[in-house]
Amino acid sequence: MRGLAGFLLCSLLLLAPRCTEVAAQEDQPDPKTPCANWMGGAPGYPGHNGLPGRDGKDGKDGLKGEKGEEGMQGPKGDQGETGVPGREGPRGFPGYPGQKGDKGEGAFVYRSAFSVGLTDRAPHPNVPIRFSKIFYNEQKHYDASTGKFLCNIPGTYYFAYHLTVYLTDVKVSLYKKDRAVIFTYDQFQKNNVDQASGSVLLHLSSGDEVWLQVYGEGDNNGIYADNVNDSTFMGFLLYPDMDDH
Repeated sequence: MRGLAGFLLCSLLLLAPRCTEVAAQEDQPDPKTPCANWMGGAPGYPGHNGLPGRDGKDGKDGLKGEKGEEGMQGPKGDQGETGVPGREGPRGFPGYPGQKGDKGEGAFVYRSAFSVGLTDRAPHPNVPIRFSKIFYNEQKHYDASTGKFLCNIPGTYYFAYHLTVYLTDVKVSLYKKDRAVIFTYDQFQKNNVDQASGSVLLHLSSGDEVWLQVYGEGDNNGIYADNVNDSTFMGFLLYPDMDDH
């Protein structure tokens, strides 16, 4: 069998060139020739599908479609960040007056004051000078019979005196609780009317007494007063001690 197959194969190989020459010489080969029958085999099977081609260019936009139906409202979103404050708006018109308020309690005013003058000439030394000419003593805190001011409201007080000096020198002192606080001395000038004065701030407690008197021995009581010349003594409360009221 091998020998027969080899023989046939060799025969085919020898005949192939011959058939090629004949085909080249003839424009329309005869289909009945052996070579033509050998070359025209049965139809083959369909080949596999090729790879997809490249995407084509985008086409032109179509016509605008009709408006669709409104969708359902979505859920409320998160609160956004606070924006930058806007510009200040124009000033508004004045409002209407409010209703009248209730009457409040009046603040109590503490009062203590006096102003007195001298009527007697040449008061005695080393005793309170009794100023019996009353200019003001509404609270009755000054006693004209003793010449002393009695503190009824603890606090800070102002005291002052203005004295006419005539005929002799004057030495006076302002006392608080049997203790001299300030001193004033005026030397009389002959054939002249002079003035002596003094003032002081004092803190007083309830029951403290304040007065004015001539001090020292000798001829030092030249305090004078008449219908045209006055010698005065005064004092008043500046502010009370609120802790005691």
